[in-house]
Amino acid sequence: MSMYSRELVDAIKDRSDLVDLIGTYVTLRRAGSNYNGLCPFHSEKTPSFTVFPDNQSFFCFGCEAGGDAFTFIMRMENLDYKGSLEFLAKRAGVELPVDPREENGREGVSRKRVLEMNLIAARFWRDCLFDPTIGQAAMQYLLEKRGLSPAIIRRFGIGYAPNDFGALSAVLRKQGYTDEEMKAAFLCGISQKSGRAYDMFRDRVMFPVLDTTGNVIAFSGRDVGGQDARKYVNSSDTPAFQKRRNLFALNFARNHCAEQLILCEGNVDVVSLHDAGFENAVASLGTALTDEQARVMAKYTKQIVLAYDSDEAGQRATHRAMGIFAKVGLDVRVLRMEGAKDPDEYIKKFGAERFRQLIKQSSSSFEYKLQSVLNRHDVTLPDEKIRAAAELCAIIARVYASAEREVYINAVAERLGLSADSLRKDVESTIRRNARESKNREGREARLSAMAIRDSINPDAAANLQAAAAEEAILGLLMLYPEHRKSVATGQVSITAEHFVTAFHRRAFEQIMAMEAEDGGYEFSMMGEYFTVEEMGRLSRLTQRRRTLSDNGSAVLRSAAETLAAARLHADARAAEPSDGIRMILDQKRKQINGKQ
Repeated sequence: MSMYSRELVDAIKDRSDLVDLIGTYVTLRRAGSNYNGLCPFHSEKTPSFTVFPDNQSFFCFGCEAGGDAFTFIMRMENLDYKGSLEFLAKRAGVELPVDPREENGREGVSRKRVLEMNLIAARFWRDCLFDPTIGQAAMQYLLEKRGLSPAIIRRFGIGYAPNDFGALSAVLRKQGYTDEEMKAAFLCGISQKSGRAYDMFRDRVMFPVLDTTGNVIAFSGRDVGGQDARKYVNSSDTPAFQKRRNLFALNFARNHCAEQLILCEGNVDVVSLHDAGFENAVASLGTALTDEQARVMAKYTKQIVLAYDSDEAGQRATHRAMGIFAKVGLDVRVLRMEGAKDPDEYIKKFGAERFRQLIKQSSSSFEYKLQSVLNRHDVTLPDEKIRAAAELCAIIARVYASAEREVYINAVAERLGLSADSLRKDVESTIRRNARESKNREGREARLSAMAIRDSINPDAAANLQAAAAEEAILGLLMLYPEHRKSVATGQVSITAEHFVTAFHRRAFEQIMAMEAEDGGYEFSMMGEYFTVEEMGRLSRLTQRRRTLSDNGSAVLRSAAETLAAARLHADARAAEPSDGIRMILDQKRKQINGKQ
């Protein structure tokens, strides 16, 4: 049973023209009857992303992301299926009814319930901070120790979680929320001994995390009492929040970062920067930078300024971040904050104007790497100079543009006192070696991909290649052609879920046919409620492949069904065979019996 009616989903989709929708995120150019652009989901220089207006779908022939308006918004805005419905409904001016499952809670804790609890928690903690009998010490920490202004504290909705095991839990319970719901929202834990709920955040300055539409999706709590060894406690993943895909303060920074984003390590650094006028600052949320976060930033800006702490851990994080941003095509600059360990301390010591100059003087990623190598090696010694040269040649060899490589070669030659020609030969040799290794690796990966060994979506396919191919043909035909769904539903073509060998394909078949049996029949858009965006991309790939084939008639469906049935019998027979170990034991027993006779 879907959360919303088919008519409502169709109304939202009809008012969400895919070309217009995607055009607000991607520069599209007409290519015949379709539109092409650079894929927003992976880094590329040649457009492989295509929008098909005739069936309101999109597909990237590079990373194989695909689907419809709902799937696109799920990926772009880091939302679940229900969140994408709400997003597009609001955009299209369609009013959504209350999902009855959210009222009775039969289907678990919904995103809507989590967002409601988060908003109550944010308001409760804010009131605690501004209550002089409760939040005086926390307010002093923010105003005096951190030097934040009252205005920025209010703007970010900063609060204080009292040092009380049940303060927030009691408030939420009075509002009708259960302990299980509070636990799912990471607002409370359940004691294993007593079974009672306790607040997850206690004696902490609370920073609400908002998504780009203004919802409070999570929290980050900073210790102020010194009783906890953990400086920060951050929300774990919930129905409303995925840590790896969100950034602190992006809701503010998105309007000020067309040219540049400043990436910090801590929330206080970000708030301090905003207070000082740098409204393009963000931070990751208690986790190392992820590929997903880098792709999110790439949607909003052209350049990243890394303002990580100057300690050893911060330097390691900087090197790692540069590699991640390179993959999504973002220019990276690195701050060197002499005399301060982080942006907050730097601004407090030297002021906002000095920090602005520091950004202008920030190092390019190559300059930063060059200096890091030189700091590790004493290049006055021959062996150390050779090692430094080898490291730097390996770095230059990974640069795509030949003109850029030439600039770096000359810079290294000058710093090391070596001939540019000799370095150039070493770089070219490294490039050739990397190309050979890459070709060999791609060959191995292509063979693994062909065998479905690395297929995380449908891992069963590796051991059942013939069956998986037949299943893909069947699913593509069923999703594209109503007459084929009717043939299967009426038994004219004999295909059942039991025929399917792979679990992912079986689940897709069951959902397609379950929808077909309902009023209105199958609708691809509504599959997003039951499958992840990655799985929806796979299903979109199956339909895209079928569209390119000229023969998609009933004979093809029957042939695929027969192939699948035969493969299923073969798989069952193979599964029934004794294992090698059991077979060896049986052979030994048989020899013993024959010997006695």
